Amino acid sequence: MANGPKRLAQRLLAGFAPAVLLACAIHPASAREIDTRGGLERFISHIQEGYKRVANANALVSSDESKPASQPTRKPGSAKGPYYVDFRARTAASWGHAFVWYGKTSERAVEVAGLTPAGDNVPYVLGHLMWVPSETGASYGDLDPQYLTASYRVYLNEPDAKRVFAYIKKLQASSPVWNAETTNCTAFIGSIAEFMGLKAPHRWQRPENYVNSLKAMNDGRQMIRLSSEQ
Repeated sequence: MANGPKRLAQRLLAGFAPAVLLACAIHPASAREIDTRGGLERFISHIQEGYKRVANANALVSSDESKPASQPTRKPGSAKGPYYVDFRARTAASWGHAFVWYGKTSERAVEVAGLTPAGDNVPYVLGHLMWVPSETGASYGDLDPQYLTASYRVYLNEPDAKRVFAYIKKLQASSPVWNAETTNCTAFIGSIAEFMGLKAPHRWQRPENYVNSLKAMNDGRQMIRLSSEQ
């Protein structure tokens, strides 16, 4: 009889243990399910938030693209016209030489005008005492940048350029002589500057100083517009 209660207790214990284990197994599984479900909800929430951010970014980009692009601000005096006259000075065996380049801004080809004694050294020496025959086109060194000592370039619109270029041609045709004191190279380009409405310095100075003075007297202005009276 003593073994009967013991065996009964063992049977009850054996039946109770699987029930406890099963309950323990069910509760952790439910907890993991809850955790998993909460994580999934948070994951979906993050995805939805990401979509909202992308949509907002796209809307911002579309708004920026719809705005007109800002234009660079042009500084006063920086405008350039389609034509130009370039007052230039270069080195020479003596005091130097002043002349002009002129032409179309978009083209590399240039026209050259200046006043020099025709020939070699003898006409130049005689030209300090008397008038000697002249040349009014390009002379040696006018196209070589290594000889350049000063430059002042101004720009013109097409109607004004036609008038200035015609004046230069006329001045060339009406300048048959050269003299170091009167009809010299600085006086020649000074006549062009005055026709264009620029202030011109006195002719009795070195060509380099003359061109630099011309630029300074006119405050370095780049765009020239002729008056109706010119």
